[in-house]
Amino acid sequence: MIYKGAIMNYKEINKNIWSEKVKGDDIWTLPVSQDEVLKARKGEWTIVLTPTKSVPRDWFPDDLANKRVLCLASGGGQQGPILAATGARVTVFDYSIAQLKQDEMVAKRDDLKIKTVQGDMCDLSIFDDETFDIIVHPWSNCYIESVIPVWKEAHRVLKKGGILMAGFANPVEYIFDMKSMNDGALVVRHSIPYSDLTSIDKSELQELIIDQGEGICFGHTLEDQIQGQISAGFVIAGFYEDTYGGGSPLDKHINTSMVTKAIKL
Repeated sequence: MIYKGAIMNYKEINKNIWSEKVKGDDIWTLPVSQDEVLKARKGEWTIVLTPTKSVPRDWFPDDLANKRVLCLASGGGQQGPILAATGARVTVFDYSIAQLKQDEMVAKRDDLKIKTVQGDMCDLSIFDDETFDIIVHPWSNCYIESVIPVWKEAHRVLKKGGILMAGFANPVEYIFDMKSMNDGALVVRHSIPYSDLTSIDKSELQELIIDQGEGICFGHTLEDQIQGQISAGFVIAGFYEDTYGGGSPLDKHINTSMVTKAIKL
């Protein structure tokens, strides 16, 4: 992955990392159960876009039947199958083929209609303008260098009045030295915006990717995350925070993930 001091395409590295995460049963790669799908068919369902809190049901239309839903950077057999079980016409779009196979497995297992498409969340050119009624976008834009193209493309492919629900990180988590934080100590080291490609040295990056099996991440400003949506043409109509989960030492001090509901004017 790293050769002669140079970094290969970080998106390809992240795609490979997520293939390994699928093999390792990372929490974001575990498909929903048959029981969860059955309940969703009966109207009993929730989805998450961040580690622990469910998206409020009143953020969705009362009836999802035949609504066109794009699960953006959302492979893993989680959000897509649940929404498909409600009667929505679901497309799952993800850069990781291994993650998409999780959705395909659930669709086959539970007789769900789910379309899977492999691609970069920054480029939705495969879709026509105003194709979707709803986009659900779990916490994943930490794996791309700029979030602005995501908001612009999401706006383009949503119908007028369409809804974008997006989870993302509070950038405060990126100001701390990761090794120290994993040991329970909060040592301020970095500025925001943060980039694994430039904010840490090459040996640390190599250890992150090869030894720890973590993807290359970026800490985006809240201005890019929130004003970026507004500048793309959205109105922010809902917001909530969540923990990082997994025992992060930050959880007892501050919520480090958040979700916005945005509406295309």
